[in-house]
Amino acid sequence: MGVGAFLEPLVVIVLLFGGTWINRETQRPGYFSRRVSSDTLLEEEALLHSTDDANVLESGRASPPLKQPSVNRRSTSPSLLVQDEKQRWRTRIVGIGRWTYEVRSPNTAVFQNRLLSRVLRRFPFLVECWYWALVYWTYQLGRAFTALTLQGDTVDVAREHALQLIRLEQALGIFIERDVQEFFLQRPRLMQLTNWTYSFIHIPGTIAFLVWLYYYTTTRNSWDLLSVRKHGSPAGPPLYAARRRTLAVCNLLAFIVFTLWPCMPPRLLSDPDVEGPVGDLARSYGFVDTVHGANGASSIWTQNRFCNQYAAMPSLHFGYSLMIGLTILTIPLPREHRKSKTLVVPRLHLRISLPSWRRAACVVVGVAYPLIILAAIIATANHFVLDAVAGGLVCAVGWHANRILLNLLPLEDYFLWALRLHKPVRPMVEVPKPGDDSSDADSVDRAVLIS
Repeated sequence: MGVGAFLEPLVVIVLLFGGTWINRETQRPGYFSRRVSSDTLLEEEALLHSTDDANVLESGRASPPLKQPSVNRRSTSPSLLVQDEKQRWRTRIVGIGRWTYEVRSPNTAVFQNRLLSRVLRRFPFLVECWYWALVYWTYQLGRAFTALTLQGDTVDVAREHALQLIRLEQALGIFIERDVQEFFLQRPRLMQLTNWTYSFIHIPGTIAFLVWLYYYTTTRNSWDLLSVRKHGSPAGPPLYAARRRTLAVCNLLAFIVFTLWPCMPPRLLSDPDVEGPVGDLARSYGFVDTVHGANGASSIWTQNRFCNQYAAMPSLHFGYSLMIGLTILTIPLPREHRKSKTLVVPRLHLRISLPSWRRAACVVVGVAYPLIILAAIIATANHFVLDAVAGGLVCAVGWHANRILLNLLPLEDYFLWALRLHKPVRPMVEVPKPGDDSSDADSVDRAVLIS
């Protein structure tokens, strides 16, 4: 892997630290002073807990006006609106659907003036780095455990599952993997670019997306020193929190599927060491491993002794890219970024309304990104079409059912209490309500429907 062994982690580190700096809090000076006004912090806590505790847009309501906080019964409680430093306990509402109950957890606001808490107030994206690292490494450790505990017959089972997918795709008329790979193999430069796309875009691209989404929904919606509104998405922090949870649910579901149903990627079917009719049948399809060869673009994320090679189903490469693409495609834009232009054709008496360049860019990127990743996973013979379908289903479940992770908030409270740490909040602008005399309200309505 050579230079890539150092360069790839370096890119990830640069993205995370760059995101931390870009999303730093600049609203209030004196972050590292010994005390911060309790009244200010309590007001912010009351107004902003929707960032992690409640997805206001998903619950079908827009955010309340400034200084008029409301309570989302699902995941917050009145105790969250009065986080006195002297109170040692808070109340959380947990449950599934209509079945809910209250639990008590430590009130970490008592630690809001400790040094590390003040550092996190200054650099709130450090919390997001922790979330990402927790989700990613939990998933990778799970994959490593399955890779190190593989039995000899597991490989045979994974191969049989791959052959079953081929037979199913042939029956459905969608077995196109070999034709797609042949098309790319006939174009070496395109094949090389595709190998790099598969190996190096997945993780850095996902982190870059999270940095951008946090900046656009949270940082740009905060007050600056002159109390001037920045131009971020009216969807606000709840949209970011929902997408972060979506990735976590995708990882959980993927781990369950490939643990219970291991599946060999197409590239491994051409193993020359497999004897008998099964080996002959597998090699007859002619798949080529273009990524992991001498002239490939092998990545430390896809080739190491702890990587489970039999986790092709579902494809998180495609599941992640679909979630990213749909988020960019449908993200609500502020009014000033949605101004369209009208093209008039006098001779034909036509008036054509053209979207703003930002909306057009969202459409192009939102559609192109998952399609590029889909082509890459098939052309490199790392996934079947049905693997991508499964990745899309995992994305859909995570998209609509990610709020179940809010039940883990009491555990997070205990964890932060053990660390004597308080998770930061940010001063936010008011998100328009439906019915406001502003076209931004329409964006909020659309966000309710798509989240």
